[in-house]
Amino acid sequence: MKRRTLLQAVGIGIIASTSVGRAFAAETTKLVVADQSEFVRNLLDASGERKSLNLSVEFPNFAGGPAILEAMRAGALDIAFVGDTPPIQARASGTLLPIIGTFTRDISEYHLTSRPGLVINKLSELKGKKVSYVEGSGRQVFLIEALNRAGLKLSDVELLNLRVADLPDALRSSAVDVAVLQEPFVTRLAKQAGASPVLDPEERRLLPSTSYFYARPEVLTDPKKVEAIKAFLTAFVRAGKWSNEHREEWAKFYYAGFQHVTPEDADAILKGQSPLVFPTSAEAIPHHQKLIDILYQAGSIKERFDANSSFVGIFDQTIEQARQGSS
Repeated sequence: MKRRTLLQAVGIGIIASTSVGRAFAAETTKLVVADQSEFVRNLLDASGERKSLNLSVEFPNFAGGPAILEAMRAGALDIAFVGDTPPIQARASGTLLPIIGTFTRDISEYHLTSRPGLVINKLSELKGKKVSYVEGSGRQVFLIEALNRAGLKLSDVELLNLRVADLPDALRSSAVDVAVLQEPFVTRLAKQAGASPVLDPEERRLLPSTSYFYARPEVLTDPKKVEAIKAFLTAFVRAGKWSNEHREEWAKFYYAGFQHVTPEDADAILKGQSPLVFPTSAEAIPHHQKLIDILYQAGSIKERFDANSSFVGIFDQTIEQARQGSS
C-alpha cells in the first residue's frame, strides 16, 4: 500500500472515530499485540499499567521479526513489538506496515559475542569468521554496521542464517564464531561456557537500541481499534518511564523473576542498559532512514526507501502526553 493510500485510510478511521466520539469505548475492543521475550506483557504487569487498561489485550509471544511478519500478513495480529529491521524488511518484501510508536535506548541491547575459546579485541578481527546472520531481525543491521566500522563487508565473513532461538546453542557448541545476542544470554554464556563479548569499545557505540510498534493497516481504519491503541501506547510509555525510575524493581520482576537470571546477573544487565526513550514519529524518522541506508548500501534491500512513508503520526500526541506525565 502506498503512503498516500495508507494515510487516506488512516484519515477515514480518524474521522469516523471523531464523528462517533466515545461511543466506541476502548474497553469494548480486543487488541492482539505481538510480543517478544514476553517483554511488553511483563513491563505492563510489573508497572501496574496493565490493570489501568480498560480493554482486553492478548500477547502472543514470538521469536523474532520474520515470524511476526507472517502472522501479521495472516491477519492474526493488530500491532506488534519488533526490532529496528523488521519494518524495513517487511516493506522490502512488498508489505508496508506503518510504524505507530518508537522506543529507544542510547546504547544497544545487542552484543557481538564470541564463542568459548575465542577472544575478539577489534571489530576488524571479524574477518573470515563464521557469524550468525538473522535476516529480518535487528541483529542484521547491527552486524552490518559493525562490519562497516571495521572496513569490512558481508562478503568478508562466513554468514550462517539462523533462527533467533538457536543462537545461544550455536555459540555454545562453536557452530558459529560470533553471534549477535541479547541479555540474559550474553551473561549466561560468559559464565557457563566461557563465551565473551567482543572487546572493541566501538562495539558499544555502533547503533542505539531501537524498537517499534507497527500496525496492520486495516486496524488503523477501525475507530475502536484506534482508541484501543491510544490507550495501549499510553500505558506502555508510562510503564517504560516506571522501569527507568524503578530499575532494581524491574530487574527483580523481569530478569530474576521471569527469566530466572541470578540477582548478580540481573545487576550486570542493568549496568549495561540505558533508559528507555519515547520519540515521536518526526523525531524517529532520521534514525530510521539511517537504518534503511545501511541495509541498502550493504545490498540487503534492493530499494532505498524514504523513511517518512514508513510512519504515521496519528499517535504522536498520545505519546507526547504520556511521556510528559499527562493524559
